[in-house]
Amino acid sequence: MTPARLDRLYEADAYGAEADRYNYWRTTVVDGARWPVLQDGTVADVAIVGAGFTGLSAALHLAEAGVDVVVLDAEHPGWGASGRNGGFACLGGAKASDWQIARRYGADGLAEFRQVQRSAIDLVADLLDRHAIDADRHSDGEVILAHRPRDMAHLSIAAMGIAAAYGVTPRLIPKSEMSAEGLVADGVHGALHLPIGFALNPQKYVLGLADAARRAGARIFGQSPVTKVTSGDGHRLTTPCAEVRVKRLIIATNGYSSDNLPDWLAGRYLPVQSNVIVTRTLTEAEISAGWNSDLMAYDSRNLLHYFRLLPERRFLFGMRGGIRSDADAQARMRKIIRRDFESMFPTWSRIETPYFWSGLACLARDLTPYVGPLGDRENAYTSIAYHGNGVAMASYSGALLAGLITGRPPALPTVMKGPLRKYPVARWRRHLLRPAYAWYAIKDR
Repeated sequence: MTPARLDRLYEADAYGAEADRYNYWRTTVVDGARWPVLQDGTVADVAIVGAGFTGLSAALHLAEAGVDVVVLDAEHPGWGASGRNGGFACLGGAKASDWQIARRYGADGLAEFRQVQRSAIDLVADLLDRHAIDADRHSDGEVILAHRPRDMAHLSIAAMGIAAAYGVTPRLIPKSEMSAEGLVADGVHGALHLPIGFALNPQKYVLGLADAARRAGARIFGQSPVTKVTSGDGHRLTTPCAEVRVKRLIIATNGYSSDNLPDWLAGRYLPVQSNVIVTRTLTEAEISAGWNSDLMAYDSRNLLHYFRLLPERRFLFGMRGGIRSDADAQARMRKIIRRDFESMFPTWSRIETPYFWSGLACLARDLTPYVGPLGDRENAYTSIAYHGNGVAMASYSGALLAGLITGRPPALPTVMKGPLRKYPVARWRRHLLRPAYAWYAIKDR
């Protein structure tokens, strides 16, 4: 039995409204309080805790298969990382390198995971089209920017592997040609254009998933935090106002998970902060003087920057970082991200950035995503740890969770089967980020 008090890793501010108060994406949608609160006890085939990309994709696929599914969220659909990220539907999902994955799972395991990444992007595109979700899609793939001269050589090698692995033709862009391509940024020494993936408005996408799942028959409840899970003959989920009894359970809370919901998760995931600023609307003259490509981009740093020019002519700029989430820490992080923004785009040094927010991505100890059982709890599953690339991988993982329950494809990839190992000194694992960030900063020089 799980205690009523959620055991979370960060300060309360990380899970409150303040970290999300100036989230630009919220201004682009009209959602209101249209998600009912669970007021009465109910039964269902499946309960899903968490209404982000993972949980809503699972709910949609289950409902379309005729499964009676209930989704419970402590706030509302898209409140967590799914409604706060940079909106990159791209390759990724693991922080482990291709070499590390091949060493653990063999060449076949690596090839399979590469195909999963392509399939994840294709799934998002299919969901957008099939359910007529207008999510401001743009960008023909992404560009990876070399932040040091030697990184351009690494991108040249990577280009050959990408062509063989994904069946596309990547394009190297030397520093001398970047301005003509609209890729205007200081401290960059060339780029690699990878024509896979696209950008979108994550808030419009996640709410589109919620609407599609509801139309398919899923019951979705907001302001209904699950405070206790009791497993035995099925599962009983307790919320402040009512209980839900189900045969099968999915925990889909990712970086917003708790060490005691259920306690098997304790120490097996590590939330990390990601931070974003968005400018005011830029004039055409301002855009012409700076980055004017519509391609989404990120740089070759370990502590990377990611950015893109939005269709509505604002500029989004994000970065990893932050060990604490109280008000003082958030203020410091806002100064740091603004400093880095001005360093890369000095012509925009006086452009206002009225929007700033943060959210929790999630890492696993083995740096690969996990989809599978919740320990030895019967008919209980989770999907977790997308390493900052959740738009596509979380959506696909939700489909995998639905497949585990219905027995329908897609099949579970070898790389994502786990085990989901505990971190060392699990209770204090957040403090591992301090030396890790310091080491990455040294490597990035």
